[in-house]
Amino acid sequence: MSLIGIIASSKFTPTTFDILVIAGGGGGASRMGGGAGAGGLAFYSDQTLSGTNNVTVGTGGTAGAGGNTAASKGTNGNNSVFGSLTAAVGGGAGASYQHGAGNNGGTATNSGTYPFKGGGGGGASAAGTNVDSSVDSGTNGGSGSSAYSAYGSATSTGENIGGTYWYAGGGAGCGHSNAATVGQGGNGGGGDSSGTSAGNGTDYTGGGGGSCRNESDSSGSTGGAGGKGVVILRRTGSYTATSTTGSPTRVESGGFTYYTWTGNGSINI
Repeated sequence: MSLIGIIASSKFTPTTFDILVIAGGGGGASRMGGGAGAGGLAFYSDQTLSGTNNVTVGTGGTAGAGGNTAASKGTNGNNSVFGSLTAAVGGGAGASYQHGAGNNGGTATNSGTYPFKGGGGGGASAAGTNVDSSVDSGTNGGSGSSAYSAYGSATSTGENIGGTYWYAGGGAGCGHSNAATVGQGGNGGGGDSSGTSAGNGTDYTGGGGGSCRNESDSSGSTGGAGGKGVVILRRTGSYTATSTTGSPTRVESGGFTYYTWTGNGSINI
């Protein structure tokens, strides 16, 4: 009887996973605007899962376009969710010159005095750079997180910088003129600032979009779109799910099995 009991308990040992959930980055503003915030990053360790778990991968926010109109502000990124776990919240949109002041995409929208320019978007591990009103330069996005570099290396997601993988970098804010120094997106897929078409956040990092700085073009300049999020499930050893939807990528690396979603789907444990 005791042997049967041991076999039964072994068969029904709970299956635990680590789960990385990254939301879509916000869209950057046009015309002297702020960089967008990175998508939220949430990590859950040792989660006991069973049955069917739905996956939602947040898309990035759209870029702001045009001059002094409400459309010059970007839009927020979209949330990512795994099962019943709390969502990773989408990144805030970059606020534009004269529109959207106080938006949570950047640490500042402009200094209030000439030269006007936008603050950098916040990243997972650092705030974006504040505006310096004395210098006509772009502002850097906040740095993302490299704490989950092993996930990026195994699944080819995140931003690879010298062999270290980063997620959720903030977008760069812009300077006042086309001669202004370019602002750099934060490590983790944040978009750079530019003259007429700013850098997009990198997909599958949740990076925020950068902002453009063309003051003379009231209609043709655009910010950068936010990067799409990603959801990654990891389990120790070799594991194959009962079934999945959404075409997740399965890979074994470093003693772990990873399932990666770049679009909506599900997994049946």
